[in-house]
Amino acid sequence: MKVFGYVRVSTAEQATNGDSLETQKAKIVGYAMMQGWPVDEIFVEAGVSGSVPLADRPQGERLLAAVGKGDMIITPKLDRMFRSASDALGTLEEMKGQGTGLVMIDLGGDVTGNGISKLVFTILSAVAENERDRIRERIREVKRHLAAQGVYGGGKVPFGYDRADDRLVANAAQQAILADMKAMRDEGHSYRGIADQLMGRANLKPMSIKRMLDRLDGIPEPQSAQARAGEPVIRAKTGKAKAAASK
Repeated sequence: MKVFGYVRVSTAEQATNGDSLETQKAKIVGYAMMQGWPVDEIFVEAGVSGSVPLADRPQGERLLAAVGKGDMIITPKLDRMFRSASDALGTLEEMKGQGTGLVMIDLGGDVTGNGISKLVFTILSAVAENERDRIRERIREVKRHLAAQGVYGGGKVPFGYDRADDRLVANAAQQAILADMKAMRDEGHSYRGIADQLMGRANLKPMSIKRMLDRLDGIPEPQSAQARAGEPVIRAKTGKAKAAASK
């Protein structure tokens, strides 16, 4: 029997900080010593998000290729190895099928060994996935709030705005396109139809248009530089507003 360890940290900053990795390694070695097992190799996944399936991580792929029948994998915590319930359960079934054990120290032992361990493993995998989704939603809420204040919150600059240092400022041409998109949608056009009509002005996919319009409904428009300076702001009119103004 060969014994392998698996440790992971999620960001490049944590990867350069040995404390987290060393603590995880120490737990694995300590558990193996109590069982009388020598540890053949510990796979270190540095700076990789738990949302990436185990088989798609560089060291996770190496680990799965290395283990065989009768071997044992030790990891300190469930969330070091999995953050998706479907990935966790699928990988667990594969390990059981080839006769590989999986020890999760925080769950008390080999989760492939009995029904109770598998039940706990299943429940906690779902909890870990739910927590990841909650973290993502909190990040989205923070970014929405920052966008409402005209503050650049990192990541891709949303369509309709330009980045000026740490702030978002309206892009007049793209704001006009957004206004026309919303007007066309209000008039009953499909997302594909909107994309076709915008061809030449903006090369946007139907699903991108849907996301943009959803974001318009959820995020107030950030203040422009003129508004912050107390100057009047001229906003792009929607198709309905243009029609009303022409009457």
